[in-house]
Amino acid sequence: MKDLDTSLFFRIAAPDRTVREGDLLVAQPFLSESYFRHAVITLIDYSPRGGATGVVLNKSVDYRLADVLDGVDPEVDVEVYCGGPLSQDRLYFIHTLGDSIIPGARLYTPGLWVGGDFDTAIEYVNAGYPAEGMIRFFVGYSGWDAGQLESELEEDTWAVMHQGRHQGLIALSGDACWHEAVRGLGPDYRSWRLVPDNLHSN
Repeated sequence: MKDLDTSLFFRIAAPDRTVREGDLLVAQPFLSESYFRHAVITLIDYSPRGGATGVVLNKSVDYRLADVLDGVDPEVDVEVYCGGPLSQDRLYFIHTLGDSIIPGARLYTPGLWVGGDFDTAIEYVNAGYPAEGMIRFFVGYSGWDAGQLESELEEDTWAVMHQGRHQGLIALSGDACWHEAVRGLGPDYRSWRLVPDNLHSN
């Protein structure tokens, strides 16, 4: 049998490469960079002239919030996620709680806020209120200089899911989050779901 470029089977005929704040970036299945393999990124800020920032939603780390932050009740079982390779000495958070519960939070896409009063966020988790699907903490973030993300979109590094369609993904992690995001992209991306996170598992 002749050698074939199997990646051709996973290309999308006319991908939507427009992007704006609040969109999701879904990593194409063969992206191998460790931070972004099967990653789902929520774009918190975007400007064609100023670049973009976001956090990887689905890469949990082997720590709980009390392991990385003073003042958190050790009994509180809240996972921490790796938001990306930049500023890994800082903690970020997104949530569905809104600015009425977390003062100063900024709505950046329907149903999701970023930041706000950090002490109030810690009081929320220390009080034992539900965290899963409500608030997620990240070490580090992902960022692109002006024009960099657009170049990656032209190279089909990412598929774009437009804002307002992905609030439920904050309750998922790992490969389940990526597969759910790919399902949300529609039938054109069905072939992507055939590619496992670990290519050696096939």
